[in-house]
Amino acid sequence: MIVTVTQDYQITWEKLPDDYVLPDEPVDNINQPPLAAALTESLEISGRLPENALAPTNYGICATLNGKIVIKAPDWTYVPSIRVAREEVKRSYTPQLQGDMPVIVIEFISDTDGTEYSIKPTYPPGKWFFYERILKVPNYLIFEPDSGSLEVYRLDDTGQYSLQTADENNHHQIAEMNLYLGVWQGTGENRTGY
Repeated sequence: MIVTVTQDYQITWEKLPDDYVLPDEPVDNINQPPLAAALTESLEISGRLPENALAPTNYGICATLNGKIVIKAPDWTYVPSIRVAREEVKRSYTPQLQGDMPVIVIEFISDTDGTEYSIKPTYPPGKWFFYERILKVPNYLIFEPDSGSLEVYRLDDTGQYSLQTADENNHHQIAEMNLYLGVWQGTGENRTGY
C-alpha cells in the first residue's frame, strides 16, 4: 500500500480485494467503442503502444480516498507503463501501486448531465475532481462526438486544469506521449462522423 496525504484528504493506493464487486455500468453511447478503438489503434500503428502500456476503455481506475474505495472508468485512457503482470490488472488498475499514473484521460460526452465536469469533492467524488486532484492526470480531454468539439485541459503549475488552445493545425500536443491529437472526420467501423 502507498499512502499520499494532502491538506484535505488521504489517498491510499491499494489493490481491490478479489471479491470486490465492480459496478457494471453499460456504455451509454454506440459511438464510444469505435472512438476508443481508433485511439488505441493509432498508437499501435505508430509503434507507440509498448507491451507494458495500458490503453483501456471503460476500465476501472482505483484509489482509496479517506478510507473509501473510489473507482472511475474513463471512456479511454493511456497508462505508459505497468509494473505488474497483465493478469494482475485484469479487473482494475491501481496507479502508483501497479504502475504509472495515466497521462491522458478522455471522456466522450454521451448524455447531458455533465458528469465529465463534476468537481464534487465529497464521496463519491466527481470525474473532474478525481482526475485533477486525486490522480493528477496531466491531460484531461472531453470530446463531443456529434459536433466534433474537443476540449483539452492540462494541469497547470497550481495543480488545476486549464483549457488549452489548439495550434495552427487544430492539434493539441500531448507532451508526455510526444504526440499531437486532433479531430478527424470520416468513416470507420460502420460509423461516419468525427
